[in-house]
Amino acid sequence: MKIINRGYLSITPLTPFHEWVKSFEDEDDFGADEVMEANLYLITEDFFDTEPLVEQHFKKIFANELSMITENEEDWPQDRSMSVFLEWFQLDFGTTVFDLEKSDLKSERV
Repeated sequence: MKIINRGYLSITPLTPFHEWVKSFEDEDDFGADEVMEANLYLITEDFFDTEPLVEQHFKKIFANELSMITENEEDWPQDRSMSVFLEWFQLDFGTTVFDLEKSDLKSERV
């Protein structure tokens, strides 16, 4: 087991995001009670206050979460402020990431 030198920000979609997603999905494909899985974003492992981290990264994260549903930015909500981001996603932070795999980590720029 290895410890990765990063903390994490877990983003879990909430009801407003689910409602927006439904406008792109068949209701048969996405039910109101369906839980969408969280996405993890690796961040600095040394943080004491989460607000600056959210302020620094929310635009990039918000755009990434929206682009996973549709890449057409015209379909994205007009208001993509931090307050809307916080209404659309539950945020959870952690400072320790363990890698249980033996193979080396691989990364790709997106």
